[in-house]
Amino acid sequence: MLNSILLSFDWKQLLNPEFYIFPGSLWLIMFIIFAETGLFIGFFLPGDSLLFVAGIFSEKLIASSAIDFSNSHLNLIELIVLICIAGIIGNFFGYWFGLKSGHLLFKKEDTWYFKKKHLMQAHNFFEKRGGSALIFARFLPIVRTFAPIVAGVVEMDKKKFMLYNIIGSAAWVACMVAAGHYLDAFVEEKYGIQLTDHLELIIIVLVLITTAPVIIKMITHGKQKTVNGGVE
Repeated sequence: MLNSILLSFDWKQLLNPEFYIFPGSLWLIMFIIFAETGLFIGFFLPGDSLLFVAGIFSEKLIASSAIDFSNSHLNLIELIVLICIAGIIGNFFGYWFGLKSGHLLFKKEDTWYFKKKHLMQAHNFFEKRGGSALIFARFLPIVRTFAPIVAGVVEMDKKKFMLYNIIGSAAWVACMVAAGHYLDAFVEEKYGIQLTDHLELIIIVLVLITTAPVIIKMITHGKQKTVNGGVE
């Protein structure tokens, strides 16, 4: 069944509530989170919105794909733990890839697009602030895909990386999944509105919120480079 669903997959299905509740869908979500947090090709995947919607459908996801404890809080914890593990493994895979390929970059001669000093600067950055950088990177689309790879390239200490990898994954998954779960319950109880009826709007808002810091950083960094370059 999973194979037939994957073959007929359309990205528009992410806006369809039924997409999240077929048997085995939890494992697909875990794979998407793994890919988005550790594979080069995963940077375009909808990690934040996917986790938020997974929280909304937490009961159905657990009932159809894992051990159902018949308790919403326990099921929510189980969902968070399973997805968190996928995020941890994804980041570690990215770190491993960067670690194995990093030595090639250190041997590479300087070119107009590559400067070895930049690699050394990145190494020093991760040595001093790597922990906080990895944690905050989890909440930034695109950045969270490449952060573990860079950490591996600059040979960040493995134990230190794993510590912040676990903290970052747990914080990101717990915040997004719990937000979807409890906000859905609150809005339905308080206002009689079901978030599942407004998934498209919710996902658009989430994308705007989560990508705003990256866009602002790019704009301000571009302006700073222009000023430093003496261009008004």
